[in-house]
Amino acid sequence: MKISIINYDAGNVQSVQNCLNRLGEKAIVTKDTEVLSQSDKVILPGVGHAGSAISNLKESGVWDWLQTTDVPVLGICLGMQLLGEVLSESEKGSGLGIISADVLGFEGNIKIPHMGWNQVKSKGNKLFNGIPDGSDFYFVHSYYMKLNPYTIAETNYSIPFSAAVQKDNCLGVQFHPEKSGKVGQQLMKNFIEL
Repeated sequence: MKISIINYDAGNVQSVQNCLNRLGEKAIVTKDTEVLSQSDKVILPGVGHAGSAISNLKESGVWDWLQTTDVPVLGICLGMQLLGEVLSESEKGSGLGIISADVLGFEGNIKIPHMGWNQVKSKGNKLFNGIPDGSDFYFVHSYYMKLNPYTIAETNYSIPFSAAVQKDNCLGVQFHPEKSGKVGQQLMKNFIEL
C-alpha cells in the first residue's frame, strides 16, 4: 500500500504520519503530483488559514491535481473544508468545488474555535465501519461545512454541520482522526482499507 500525505505547509503532517505508523503503515510526505498519482491513498491534512493553503496548493500544482484525480483522497479539517465551494475564511473565495457546499464561520454566543471532543452521528458509511454511532472525535476549528447531499456524518455545535463528507473518491472529515484515540485510528484504518 502506497500512502502519500500532501505537504503544503498547513501543519499536522507529523501527527497524521504517527497515526499511520501506529497502524503499521508508512507514508510519503510530498507535493509531487507524479508521486501522488502513483499512490493508492492520499491524505490532505490541514491546520491554518485557507488562503495560504490554497496559494501553496496552486503553486505546487496539487490544486489542479486534486480536481482531476481518481486516487482516493481523505481531507482532514482544513483539508476537508478545501473540498467545498465558497470558503468564507479565504479572500480567494472559492475552494476546490468537489463538494457542493459552502464553508462558513461559526457565529453567535459560543466559544470559537470549537475545540475538544464532540459526538459524531454517522449515516452508515464504510468510513465508519466498526465505530459505534455517536462516538466522540476531537475537533479544533472555527469554520464548518454546511450539511449537504454528500454529508455522511454530522455534529452539532450551536448548529448541525458536516462532520464527514464523501463524493466519489474524495472523503473529508472535519475532526482530527489522528488525535481521536481508538475511534480515530479505526477510521484511518477504514480509509486505508476502502
